[in-house]
Amino acid sequence: MRAVTPMQAPIPHDTLTGALRRQSVKKNVAAIHVSGKLTLLQRKLSNVLLLNAYDGLVTKTKHQIDARTLCMMVGYNSNDMETLKQSLRSLAETTAEWDMLDANGRQEWGVSALLSYAKLSGGVCEYAYSPALAEKLHDPKVFALINLNIQRRFTSGHALALYENCYRFVRTGSTGWWPLDLFRRLMGVDGSAYYESFKHLNAKVIKPAVAEVNKTSNIMITPELHKMGRQVSEIRFLIKENPQLAMLDIDDGAGVRQGPVYAALIDLGVSDRLARQWISEHGEDYVSEKIAYLKGRGTVESPVRYLSAALRDDYSAPKPPEPSAEAVAAAEARDVALSAQTEAETRREAEVAEERRVRAATMARVQELVAGRTPTQRDADRRLFLSWLDDDLMRSEFARLGWASALCAPRMMEFWEDLAPGAFEDLGT
Repeated sequence: MRAVTPMQAPIPHDTLTGALRRQSVKKNVAAIHVSGKLTLLQRKLSNVLLLNAYDGLVTKTKHQIDARTLCMMVGYNSNDMETLKQSLRSLAETTAEWDMLDANGRQEWGVSALLSYAKLSGGVCEYAYSPALAEKLHDPKVFALINLNIQRRFTSGHALALYENCYRFVRTGSTGWWPLDLFRRLMGVDGSAYYESFKHLNAKVIKPAVAEVNKTSNIMITPELHKMGRQVSEIRFLIKENPQLAMLDIDDGAGVRQGPVYAALIDLGVSDRLARQWISEHGEDYVSEKIAYLKGRGTVESPVRYLSAALRDDYSAPKPPEPSAEAVAAAEARDVALSAQTEAETRREAEVAEERRVRAATMARVQELVAGRTPTQRDADRRLFLSWLDDDLMRSEFARLGWASALCAPRMMEFWEDLAPGAFEDLGT
């Protein structure tokens, strides 16, 4: 979450993700620096809390989120309230500092607790930011949220910090040169005599963090060093997108499905899965541009196929060519494959649900049949059924659970069908 940037160069800020995506901007401001040494989980917690509060940062004085949901999103055990309390305490004791130009071009410095307060009550986490910090955090020129689907994959706080500070520069391809003192602050190792040695900094922080970012996230980074004499004085990171992990940007629907671009795609007949994939691969702005272009073409025989080709080939000329037969066939094949996969998943879900319903109904009917027998008959039924079973595991389960043993359900149905023919006919078995 920390992002301190060299003051001598403009800062290109990447767009926010999901429903918070904005146009990238360049402005000579420095982003917020968070003091203290946050752990990986505390850093993730801070990001989740900010994402939850973002839409109401400047309009609401406090924010709420279900505590168990918060724990699961961050990676805590959902019942581990003590760890959550400790992490919230750490965020409330951590300061955020900014030094930037205000709206009138005057230099502005400020400091605030990262959280002004937090409390847990009735299973709900309530928290707030100071008004001044909320205003800064809400400005996309100052802070960029990252994709939580990617955040969950990180196992190192240094790697997550490096990713957050590099991702804002993905469109420019480089972070620009950072003095090593600044880089140590970004990684949270400033003030450590051990990391004053570049050898130690490189071996314990830079190399492991770069490896995890390249393996885990949707970007690939390469460090470059600048020396003054024999000493390394600055570092920068070259950045490019990682196409192998592009699908990490597809969320589970909570963000993308709320946007107008997603709604426009669905109105055109695009499937849910394909709509989310296009938005993830191309971004909402690019997809919106192609939707507008498609609508400007008037009546199109197959909007989905045409839009697929427009996205792939970047149609923008006044009179773009009609999609080739090969392009239409390829797009249709992809759509058919996605549709078949979705249909297969839907069928399997329905089958599993039906199996569960029948199993539950069967077990309930067995209980009814047992209840209708006399105690003497029930004892005889039990001994007779045990003699039916030739599987030691089933015999053990029935001896332990009796007619409530789900493992023995198929054999129990056979047994009672002999005693009461037609007893299960109305259950759809």
